[in-house]
Amino acid sequence: MRRYRIAFVLTMWIAIAGGWFWYRRSSGLSTTAAIQEAVDSASGSWWAIAGFMVLSMLRPFVLVPATLLTMAAGLLFGPVAGVAVAAAGANASALVGHAVGAAFVGEVERDGRIGRWRTRLATNGFESVLLMRLIFLPYDLVNYAAGYLRVRRWPFLAATAIGSLPGTVSFVLLGTSLTSLADGTGAIDRRALLASVILIVASIAASRIVRRRTADVTA
Repeated sequence: MRRYRIAFVLTMWIAIAGGWFWYRRSSGLSTTAAIQEAVDSASGSWWAIAGFMVLSMLRPFVLVPATLLTMAAGLLFGPVAGVAVAAAGANASALVGHAVGAAFVGEVERDGRIGRWRTRLATNGFESVLLMRLIFLPYDLVNYAAGYLRVRRWPFLAATAIGSLPGTVSFVLLGTSLTSLADGTGAIDRRALLASVILIVASIAASRIVRRRTADVTA
């Protein structure tokens, strides 16, 4: 059964990634330009939210940075709706990554570094994932690792929803200050940049509280 799961995931991964790179090659667009084209096509369309959710769920297979899609949400939907849609998309993307990691689960060793991580995540899954989100560890890597190390789905999703929110708001605000994803950092509004920096600092500060709490629980 495990071999079939792995074969299915790898086949789907190759098909989606292959289609993405074929599209980029045939269109001559960079990743940023391709996302911008999608934003231009969806702007004002009734299917924009559904399209964004589909892209969010496909994103882990094509190695598009999560931050780029989050900024696109701000550009496409504005600050309020953008946060809601980007957060929903991020959580959907996280569940896809978690499922991919879970497909590769075998007998996880009980000793050594992986075994210690497995034990910690099994006993403090919510706090551990929350900490990793607050300190901005690579988004997809956390998803895959949590699935592979058998973190339960609902604590994982709850920790992701809470821990990713400061980063989501931060990058959506940056996106709302742009007229195009290709504008570059020089076009970002200073107020949006300041708010984003404050949110990131607050997120890191919150991670210290979570780290102390987790250390107290496991001590």
